Amino acid sequence: MTDITMPARKPARPFFSSGPCAKPPGYSPEKLATECLGRSHRAKIGKSRLQYCIDLMREVLQLPETHRIGIVPGSDTGAFEMAMWTMLGARGVTALAWESFGEGWVTDAVKQLKLEPTVFRADYGQLPDLDKVDWSDDVLFTWNGTTSGVRVPDGEWIPADREGLSFADATSAVFAYDIPWDKIDVATFSWQKVLGGEGGHGVLILGPRAVERLETYTPAWPLPKVFRLVSKGKLAEGVFKGETINTPSMLAVEDAIFALEWAKSLGGLEGLQARSNANAAALDKIVAERDWLSHLAVDKGIRSKTSVCLSVEGADADFIKAFAGLLEKEGAAYDIAGYRDAPAGLRIWCGATVDTADIEALGPWLDWAYATVKAAA
Repeated sequence: MTDITMPARKPARPFFSSGPCAKPPGYSPEKLATECLGRSHRAKIGKSRLQYCIDLMREVLQLPETHRIGIVPGSDTGAFEMAMWTMLGARGVTALAWESFGEGWVTDAVKQLKLEPTVFRADYGQLPDLDKVDWSDDVLFTWNGTTSGVRVPDGEWIPADREGLSFADATSAVFAYDIPWDKIDVATFSWQKVLGGEGGHGVLILGPRAVERLETYTPAWPLPKVFRLVSKGKLAEGVFKGETINTPSMLAVEDAIFALEWAKSLGGLEGLQARSNANAAALDKIVAERDWLSHLAVDKGIRSKTSVCLSVEGADADFIKAFAGLLEKEGAAYDIAGYRDAPAGLRIWCGATVDTADIEALGPWLDWAYATVKAAA
């Protein structure tokens, strides 16, 4: 093998996974509040911490009072499936798929709910024609495709006078982009993305039109207990006040509270966005300076600023496995191989919990890994 000099400086925190993502700077488990541990989540202290977490999410997201926030089981997947199972079937469905998770919602709609959705697809790195969406249907889409590095440009394509409901899987988008909440009837996410929180819990946001659907429509299929949001024809309001359907991990809740309080210390949503934007810009600079590295999403207007997917010249799956493995072995970068269903490449998280200096320090290590794997081929 050719002698290739290893860079001298490593990223201080080499955590670039796209989920679970890097913890906020300064995090340690010892800093979490633990008074509610070992207590019932339905005791006063447990309910108050769950409500506090909800209140913090509302404040940092700048969510209007028209929308409700609930903590639900099953991470983002559980939250989005809860929305699908409880509200779809009242009218036609259109599903947009340009990466693996959007494709998963298509599968659920077709094979599990036995619906016949209109499907608009695009290859990884691209976006379907949003102008063709018929908003007399309920519409399912991912705001930011975690596995493709592609996002919708904004909410202008969603009409204010839509007949159907908008269902946004926003797990890699909330806390990083401006979300026009008046255009969103249902949004879901999990703490493990932009907040760097723990998995296992999802967050379900409902606008007034979604609540109306829940209270006026009964699906044709049975609903498991963990999906039931309505009691005697009315929304189960307690779910959106910290009275969770099932038992939550209060340790995970405290972890999320830590991240949200950190977000407030930055200036809230604007502070989180500034950090993510700076990280994405630093990675853009690295890509621009290397002819062997490129963005999977060529169009900058739809390129993710959180889960950034990159193409490596001449690389196949084995090349990427060796590339990422080298960096992990040296403690220079963890978990940067692209998603298993995506084209072979790299995926680098640029969300707010990552420090820009660590993105900048990553560049020489990418050079080293690329040269080392090429020399060994």
